[in-house]
Amino acid sequence: MKTLTLDQVDDLALGATLLGTGGGGDPYVARLMLRQAISTYGPVGIVDARELPADGLVMTVAVVGAPTVLLEKIPAGTEFVAAIEALASYLGRAPVALMPIEVGGFNTLVPMAVAAEMGLPVVDADGMRRAFPQVEMTVFTLAGIKASPMSVADEKGNLCVFETNTNQLGETLVRGAVMSLTLANAFSSYSMNASSVIQHAITGSVTYCMELGRLLAAVQRGEEGAYGRFLSASDGRIIFSGVISDVHRETTEGFSKGTVTIESRDNAERVMQVAIQNEFLVAWENGEPVVTVPDLICILDAETAIPINTETLGYGQRVNVVGLPCAPEWHQEGMLEVAGPRAFGFDLDYKGWLT
Repeated sequence: MKTLTLDQVDDLALGATLLGTGGGGDPYVARLMLRQAISTYGPVGIVDARELPADGLVMTVAVVGAPTVLLEKIPAGTEFVAAIEALASYLGRAPVALMPIEVGGFNTLVPMAVAAEMGLPVVDADGMRRAFPQVEMTVFTLAGIKASPMSVADEKGNLCVFETNTNQLGETLVRGAVMSLTLANAFSSYSMNASSVIQHAITGSVTYCMELGRLLAAVQRGEEGAYGRFLSASDGRIIFSGVISDVHRETTEGFSKGTVTIESRDNAERVMQVAIQNEFLVAWENGEPVVTVPDLICILDAETAIPINTETLGYGQRVNVVGLPCAPEWHQEGMLEVAGPRAFGFDLDYKGWLT
């Protein structure tokens, strides 16, 4: 078993911001929560699922809602344990470990903080190896694993547990619940045995997130050759560089939606537009798709290499748009139906970052 200590939190948070692809919630508050939890309860154990009993219950915990809300609504902290305990009571079993549902943004660090408080380890795995805005958009759905039963809890003590026949219907009901509460609530789903984690999760994703954060931190320090090492390790590529000339976003239907327009600094005829639904979904250059989900679109400040979240995009920012490939585990039957462009309403074929 590995441990996550205070001196590793910043690298984990930076990697999570990158893999959040503009969404997943700004990890700043979650980083403070995790630092406080480690200071109070000690380092967090990071385990391979094979270190757990095969029939041991692994549970997830996350925030569900619109990332823009987290700019003003600071979590109380109690809602996360409440969501887990309510669902565990419903299942009639206590968890042996927690697992992030996504290693992107806020939802990467929250399970670590909650695990520290509950005295549980965190599994080095997740269901996306990035952030996605909808409950069903996981490799677990591809494997036929049900998201439900699910629990939703808020900071005022309101909570519910429910079951659905499909993960897509689960998304609809969860979104309705958070729209009735405060648009950013604690959430637990995809409870499964450790044996299922071994078979179906994207393993090593927490370690991967931390490593990308470490490499990106070297870029930010200005170390020679660091950008190349970061791109090589992530199989990434800079697909566009320019200045943000327009941002449109709104919070609707429980999501942050919109577009960002970027104009090339070197060629006035080159323009990139990126679609937003919590995360960056599709990048077009002069109307032609360049990268689409499930591959990752990350927008980094050109000067500082800080990943920019959708809620902090601003006119005049100089940026690099970086494309990263999705985890290999996504490339199986059903991928495009669950997390391809048409799953978000775009009449587009999948455009991989290498093509």
